Amino acid sequence: MVLRRRQDGPLLTREDIPDVPPLLVDPTSVFNPGACRLKDGRPMLLLRVQSRGRHTFFMRAFGCDQSGCEVERQIVEIAGLEKLGGPVHHVYDPRITRLEGHWYVVCAIDLDRGSRVGIFTTDDFTKLELLAVTGNRDARNGVLFPEKVGGKYLLLERPNTVKPAVGTASGDVIELRASDDLLHWATVGPLLSGRWHYWDELVGAGPPPVKTSDGWLLVYHGVATHLGGAIYQAGAALLDLADPGKVLGRTRDNILEPREPWELMGQVPNVVFPTGLLTSPPREDGTLSPESQVLVVYGAADTCVGIASATVTDLVAACREGGV
Repeated sequence: MVLRRRQDGPLLTREDIPDVPPLLVDPTSVFNPGACRLKDGRPMLLLRVQSRGRHTFFMRAFGCDQSGCEVERQIVEIAGLEKLGGPVHHVYDPRITRLEGHWYVVCAIDLDRGSRVGIFTTDDFTKLELLAVTGNRDARNGVLFPEKVGGKYLLLERPNTVKPAVGTASGDVIELRASDDLLHWATVGPLLSGRWHYWDELVGAGPPPVKTSDGWLLVYHGVATHLGGAIYQAGAALLDLADPGKVLGRTRDNILEPREPWELMGQVPNVVFPTGLLTSPPREDGTLSPESQVLVVYGAADTCVGIASATVTDLVAACREGGV
């Protein structure tokens, strides 16, 4: 595989999460974290932690590279949800972007009327403040680009247009959306569609795209449903720097699939779900060097957190070889 998982098991499991009474005691799982490097270079994960009552909380973890994590005994505050005008059941699957000197966290928000993509702001990840919801449609897997392109803020989002007989709605198209102010969003057009009968029939953006000299590098998830169940895997695509709506290459095969017992068995079996990405600092032009290590942080079986690595060169080559 292009992505090589660390060899000594998951990065984080429920045993690594401290109790925060009374809301979180003996948690059930930790998965699908956002990831970033703070101003001092330290890696940080924004963890999705689930209680025994299946309530979702965010917690911070520091020092999360290939060697381990220190999880803070504090639940992240989420503010501004009253703007949504109804009960909010879950805020989950954070993706973190540093944009124009500010931190933004894009999350899925579950309401009675479906899922929405919410953009939150934060100074230090102890509190998230709702800035905007990207639209009034059922959607998930929103990620912000780390800079404007063509004078516009850009975001990738997956509308939930596929309705299975059992389970939650999903989707088979990642769309590119644009905004002048981060508040009001319009769809530019489809970016990636699922490839039915193969490994990525359903698709959704993973971590926010990163800039390379070859193009924007996007890690995404794909779901194979034709095998009688859902198998979540990871792939990658390369987007044009000046026109990210143009796909320059896309991996033919997955670059990571469930193989380890902790990826095959859990709350949702057969899942690797990339949501976080850690890299070395970019060069002066904002691009990653070809030799840069890319650490992809992912949820495994909706139960624990894994980490896998590749170089920029490896990932770009896999996209080029796969064609469009």
